[in-house]
Amino acid sequence: MKTSHCIPALALAFSSCVTTSTVPPVRTELVIVGGGGTTPPIVARALELARGRESYVVVLPQASESEQRGVESTQMWKDAGASEAVNLDDLSDRERALAELERADLIWFGGGDQKLLMEALRQADLIETISRRASRGVVCGGTSAGAAVMSAVMITGEGTDKGTDELKKIAAGATLVSQGLGLLPGAIVDQHFLARQRNNRLLGAVLDHPELIGVGIDERTAFIVVDGRAEVLGEGGVVVYDARRAAVERSEPGQRSAARGIEMHVLRSGMVYELGD
Repeated sequence: MKTSHCIPALALAFSSCVTTSTVPPVRTELVIVGGGGTTPPIVARALELARGRESYVVVLPQASESEQRGVESTQMWKDAGASEAVNLDDLSDRERALAELERADLIWFGGGDQKLLMEALRQADLIETISRRASRGVVCGGTSAGAAVMSAVMITGEGTDKGTDELKKIAAGATLVSQGLGLLPGAIVDQHFLARQRNNRLLGAVLDHPELIGVGIDERTAFIVVDGRAEVLGEGGVVVYDARRAAVERSEPGQRSAARGIEMHVLRSGMVYELGD
């Protein structure tokens, strides 16, 4: 099955801290993993998109608070045959961080808390550099929190903790969002999607921002974007919600969301979803 869609330039029309100032041109090579482990076929595909065994991989593990953050991911890339993999754990030396990002063929964002990752990148003033490198052909990828940051409208995962019950109802504003990297324009990404029953969370975010499609990626599964086409690779599935042509009812914050005509696509490994003409 092939589904044809044309994703417009990202245009946000809501009042929050999210802006589009750092959103680069449309990315053509992204490897977005839903968490739960990055399988060898996904790792191999990411290296193939970069420079194969000549790839220089830079790991940004700031989503994690572990003392050993980034160590396992760095070893994963080395074991897979990358020529070099660097754990850019400490961003206090900005000049070194910039130099490593300039060398990178593949930039990889680890799992944990996406808010921590974005804050670390802001403090180190690296977001513009990452966006520029992405727009010039460097492969970017990530897992779990590293998947969430691919959106400009980034699901924070804070809703349930703050009592909005985002997993049990679909209501206006229940899914809390903030600014992500925006490497995948026109979309909102959610991760651990089927395993953690996050359907309501993503659908609520899409109805809050119906100009964006929602991409829910399950564990051990990748949504691989190449030249405007997304390929699913892995053990789980990907669910896409599209309300761009739906009749979305206006809802006040906290009020139940409502819409007619939402499109839903359920994709498994090997299937392709068209992101552009």
